[in-house]
Amino acid sequence: MLTTVTHADVLAAAGRIDGRVLRTPVLEVSPGLWFKLELLQHSGSFKVRGAFNRILSAGALPNTGVIAASGGNHGLAVAFAARALGVRAEIFVPEVTSPVKVAGLQALGAHITQVGAIYSEAAEAAAKRAAETGALSVHAYDQAEVVAGQGTTGLELMEQTGGVDTVLVAVGGGGFGAGITLGTSGASAGAGPRIVAVEPERIPTLHEALRAGRPVPVQVGGVAADALGATKLGELAFEVLSGPRVESVLVTDEAIVAARRTLWERHRVAGRPPGAAANAGRVSGGYTPAPGERVAVVVCGSNTDPATLTTG
Repeated sequence: MLTTVTHADVLAAAGRIDGRVLRTPVLEVSPGLWFKLELLQHSGSFKVRGAFNRILSAGALPNTGVIAASGGNHGLAVAFAARALGVRAEIFVPEVTSPVKVAGLQALGAHITQVGAIYSEAAEAAAKRAAETGALSVHAYDQAEVVAGQGTTGLELMEQTGGVDTVLVAVGGGGFGAGITLGTSGASAGAGPRIVAVEPERIPTLHEALRAGRPVPVQVGGVAADALGATKLGELAFEVLSGPRVESVLVTDEAIVAARRTLWERHRVAGRPPGAAANAGRVSGGYTPAPGERVAVVVCGSNTDPATLTTG
C-alpha cells in the first residue's frame, strides 16, 4: 500500500483505470472560465476514480470483498466499482445520507448499514467490521491509492483546457483537492495552477488545519454535511494542501445554495449543494480572478433530488 502520493502515482492510476471511468467533459461558460463536469462521471461523482484505483491496486481480493464508509457518493462509487469487478461491497453510511443515495446503493447491489449521526461514526463502524471480516477497506479520502485516482480528474482538466491558471475545488476530507493539486502539477511538485480550496464555513477542515499546523477536529453541519462532512482533514491531504500553491476560501451555506441555483438556472447543470461549493467560491466573491486569468471550477456531484434545484 502506498503511504505517500505523487504526480507519478496519478499517471499510473490513469493507466490503471483507463476504460473503467468516463473522461468527463469541460464546458467553457465564458472566455477563460471552464466547468469540469465531474458530476457526469459514473455513479454521479469523481469518487469512482479513486475506488477503481484502490481496488485494482490491491491485487487478489478477500472473499468478503470491499468495505467503505461514506456520506453517500463514495459509497456509490465503491459499489459501482465492486459490481463492475464482480466483488461484494459492504457500505456504511450515516443517518444524514440522503434517500436518493441510499436508493442508489440498493440499486447497485451493495450491502448497506446505516449507522451514526455523521460520517465519522459510520467510519468507525466500518473499520470495526473490516477488522472482523478482512474485507478490503476503501477509504473515502485518506488513502494514497484513492487520492491518486481522484487526481486523474486534474490530468484530464489540463489536457482539455490547454492549461489554466487557477482551479477551484471543494474540500471536505481533502482527498479530491489533494488529487487535483497533484494531477495538475506536472513533473514538478511546485509547478502548476493555483488551487483554491473552497470549504463551507460550517465544515472548515482545511482552514483549521492550516491555522493549527496539522489536521484537527471540526464541528460538522450545514447543507453540505452529507458529502463534505469529514470531521478532520486527511493526513495525506494536509501534506499536499499545505503547500504554497493552495489557498483556503470559506463560503456560507447561503452562498452554496445560491451557487447551486446558478448552475441550474444559467447552465442547466444539476448539481448537489456540496458539488456546487467550488462554484460558490467564485460567485460569492470569495475568490475573484484577475483580468485575463484562466479559471476552472470542478463541479463534482449529481446525486440529487431534481425537485430541489430551484428551492435549495
